[in-house]
Amino acid sequence: MAKRIDIRALIDKTQEYLPSETLALIEDAYEFTLQTLQKARGEWAEAELEHALRTAIVVAELQLDANCIAAALLHELSEKCGVNPSEIAKRFGTETGKLVEELMKLEKVSLLAEKARPKKAIDPEAEAESLRKMLMALSQDIRVVFIKLADRLSHMRTLKLLPALERRAMAQETMEIYAPVANRLGIWQIKSQLEDWAFRYLEPEQYREIVRFVRAGRKSREEYVAQVTKVLKQVLGGAGIKAEVTGRPKHIYSIKGKMERYAAQGKEFSEIYDLLGFRVLVDEVKDCYSALGVIHSLWHPLPDKFDDYIANPKEGVYQSLHTTVMCMNKTPVEIQIRTHEMNRIAEYGIAAHWRYKEGAKRDAQFEEKLAIVRQLLDWYKGLSGAEFMETIKPDIFADRVYVYTPKGEIKDLPAGSTPLDFAYRIHTDLGHRCTGAKANGKMVSLTYQLQNGDTVEIITAKGDKGPSRDWLNPSLGYVTTAHAKEKIRQWFKKQVREENITRGRELLEKELKRLGLSLSEEELARLFNRDNVEDFLAAIGYGDISTHQIAAKLAVQQEKGSAILEAAPRQSKPSSAVQVMGMKDLLTNLAPCCSPMPGDKIIGYITRSKGVTVHRKDCPNIANMDEKERLIEVEWGHTDNLYAVPIRIEAWDRLGLLRDIGAAVAEEKVNIASVSAAEHDDQIISILLTLETKGIAQLSQTLSKLEGVRGIISVTRHM
Repeated sequence: MAKRIDIRALIDKTQEYLPSETLALIEDAYEFTLQTLQKARGEWAEAELEHALRTAIVVAELQLDANCIAAALLHELSEKCGVNPSEIAKRFGTETGKLVEELMKLEKVSLLAEKARPKKAIDPEAEAESLRKMLMALSQDIRVVFIKLADRLSHMRTLKLLPALERRAMAQETMEIYAPVANRLGIWQIKSQLEDWAFRYLEPEQYREIVRFVRAGRKSREEYVAQVTKVLKQVLGGAGIKAEVTGRPKHIYSIKGKMERYAAQGKEFSEIYDLLGFRVLVDEVKDCYSALGVIHSLWHPLPDKFDDYIANPKEGVYQSLHTTVMCMNKTPVEIQIRTHEMNRIAEYGIAAHWRYKEGAKRDAQFEEKLAIVRQLLDWYKGLSGAEFMETIKPDIFADRVYVYTPKGEIKDLPAGSTPLDFAYRIHTDLGHRCTGAKANGKMVSLTYQLQNGDTVEIITAKGDKGPSRDWLNPSLGYVTTAHAKEKIRQWFKKQVREENITRGRELLEKELKRLGLSLSEEELARLFNRDNVEDFLAAIGYGDISTHQIAAKLAVQQEKGSAILEAAPRQSKPSSAVQVMGMKDLLTNLAPCCSPMPGDKIIGYITRSKGVTVHRKDCPNIANMDEKERLIEVEWGHTDNLYAVPIRIEAWDRLGLLRDIGAAVAEEKVNIASVSAAEHDDQIISILLTLETKGIAQLSQTLSKLEGVRGIISVTRHM
């Protein structure tokens, strides 16, 4: 039987901001939860009651209303004890009942996700469904998401009690979905804790290594913090600025990020200096800038290490001044300066000023963001799990960039957005008619990545003009936001159907030719669940299906059909990873005449002394072979090996061409194994490259990147 766990901590927390008459609802919800768990859960009742209380306390720290706290206490009774949400609504009110009902929907998805992936870290369909439900709740009643984040944080604190596979699955889901959602809402207090807990179970050895490193220098750091804090208080007080000064280590997962950045610079773990952060809290905005001046006069500021998020709020919510100075002992430290109210918002984000008071006017900017979330969900409701995650994640979870219109209005876009993304965010017609752009008064390309604080002006064509199909090519980098892509697709959908079919067939034939594949339109249409070939071709024509998606789909289908072979160790040169039908551990070799790779249709040829040689099915040597009885069915197994693929490039000869080709290939993390070139009299050069790629999908992406190099006429797979 569950014992009565003291709820004093919860009541004390709620009394800080809620009127006393609302406490009865919270106490009643606790009593009902206690009694229901005692009847239904036996020895598990006490642990689940503690979980409900932990969740409710986090909700109270977010300073949400009494209905939210009650829902946090009651939310698992439906799933664990069979309590109908209508019963909760009848006893605790419609609003509490509705919150519990919506939380139930999210809980079912999470449980589905755990059951769907007993053998691998995360299932794309389950992950996508979990994200869809989370975003739906976000767009309808954001309080449901706040409570769910609190619930997940409570679960993560007791994750060690779960079996290893479930533990890892929940940690992966937390890192992939819950922490990014908390970050997007600006709730960094919860986000940092979720990341630390997930990191602890996903990479336990690295987690323990960082913890040991942090603990090793704890005493000296504590002395240093006390010394810096004392000096800051004295100089700020002497300047007449009332300030609260604190210092503390960065959270564990953020230190991991610093380690990776330092490793990329060739530095050692022990060289990480900025493990400490200092925070100065003042009463008014003017005091922030006054304190900044005092600190800069005391210690030398590092160049390019200052950010004014008060004038330009981060994520539209976070406000603070950030500066890095050469502190005592010539040690660089970051100091954040903000008001007490800014600090509350920095800790709890949107939740810090989101109030559901009767008749209260909601934040217009945030309402606009929720409207965008609803649009995104509507546009991509038909996508598969992997496609949904790949398409919508950048718009929802990417870092943000804040730019200005010529009239001084601030627009919030994902980092990496271009002038075209900006134009489509302003108005669809502005995007369609865009021919150029200026940033801060200077002409920039349409692929220019917008920077914080840019003032963007769009140059438009006179009269009617439509978008270019190149804008939808992901390799060219014209647009990155789902909003812009959808508007461009809609424009092409409205064009004449026959034109789209013709254009789609041209694009498909070009892609198959450059990849060296011979597949029918019917076969490819079936891969995309299209019964009608013309509908499939039209979808390519208006950009709903990209050639890169076709290559990716071929690669996935190839893996699905042959996932029975264990992954081979990575080798310095390409080797075979082929399953011979009905046989095991048979020696196989890739035929140099056609250089097959994962994604190609293949056939085996039984040699007299070298096992089975694997050819592409359309290889001329196979077509002209006399001894057909020596052919055998083979399929690709799973491998991390690289495959040598000959590529032929035709280009106008110019200075720096090979350098630019090498840079384009390197961007895709592909190795060039060999290169040769032949010049022609007409100033055209033929270049033969051997690329080491992982399969069709990576090859397609690399060829698209090469096509964008100035002077290149064509890029095709060579045989």
